[in-house]
Amino acid sequence: MKQVVIISGKGGTGKTTLTAAFIALSENKLVADCDVDAADLHILLNPVIHQSHVFIGGKKAKIDPQRCTECGLCETYCRFDAIHNFVVDPIACEGCGFCVRLCPDDAIDFKVAPSGNYYESVFGDSEFFHAKLIPGEGNSGKLVSQVKKQAEKTMRNNNREWYFVDGPPGIGCPVNASLTEADFVVAVTEPTISGLHDLERLIKLIERFKIPTGVVINKHDLNQEMTQRIERYAIKSGLTVLGTIPFDEQVVKSLLQKKIITEFPDSIAAREIKTIWTSIQLLLDEPKRSYTDKNIKN
Repeated sequence: MKQVVIISGKGGTGKTTLTAAFIALSENKLVADCDVDAADLHILLNPVIHQSHVFIGGKKAKIDPQRCTECGLCETYCRFDAIHNFVVDPIACEGCGFCVRLCPDDAIDFKVAPSGNYYESVFGDSEFFHAKLIPGEGNSGKLVSQVKKQAEKTMRNNNREWYFVDGPPGIGCPVNASLTEADFVVAVTEPTISGLHDLERLIKLIERFKIPTGVVINKHDLNQEMTQRIERYAIKSGLTVLGTIPFDEQVVKSLLQKKIITEFPDSIAAREIKTIWTSIQLLLDEPKRSYTDKNIKN
C-alpha cells in the first residue's frame, strides 16, 4: 500500500479538490481527511457514517463557587485571560492547569473535556475517516493522529493499494501528524507571492521527514511569471513538478454541485489532473531508491 499525502502551505489552493479527483481516479483505496480544523472532503465524497467517537484533547479548569474564597490569584496569573469574576471561560482556557496548582483553597476542578469527534465512514466500497474539532478547541495535531490511527486499524484488516490523506494547510502540528509514514507528498500551490513563500516553508518541513515530494501549481495561467518562479524553485530544490492546472470555471460549478471535477470529462482541469495522477503512479512504481534520490534535496 502507498500512502499519498496532499498538503499545501496555505489554504484555498485547491488541495481538497485535487485529493477528491485522485480518489475518483484510483481503485482499491482508503481515505483520511486530516484537515480536522475545517474538514470538507466529506462534502464531495458523501460518506455514510458507521461509527462516531468522542475525542478528548485535554482538560479544562472549572471553579467551584462553594469552595472559592475569591482571593483572585487565578484571575491575576492566568496568562490566557480566561478567568473573569471567578468564572473560567471554557473557550479561552488552554488547559495548562496553572490555576489549579496556584489555588490555595483547592477550589478549581481540572477534568477532561471533549474537544471534538472523529468518524469511521464508508463511501462506495472504500473506507473514509474524518473528524470535526469543536470551534475554539486545540490539540488538532492529536486529533489528526487519532484519525490516522483509526485508519491504520482498518488497513491491517484490508488489502488496500492506495491510502490518501487530505492534509491541513500550513506547517503546524496537524501537518506534522499528517506526514507520518507517508510514501509520497503532493504539495499544492498557486502562482502568487504568498503561494511561493508558503511553499518554501512547507518544503523545508517536508525535507526534515525526507519524504519524496512533487509540486502541483493550480490556476497556473493566472500568473505565468510566478508559475515560472515556482517551477525554478522546485527544480532547484530537487523536486518533481508533477504538473500545472489551468483556471477552469467548471471547477467552481462542480463544487457548487458537490461533485468531483473528474465527473466533468470536458473540463480542462480534469484532463490535467488525470495526467498528474498518471505521473504519480509512475513515480511510485519506480524503485524507492530511485525517486528518493531524484526528489529529495540532501
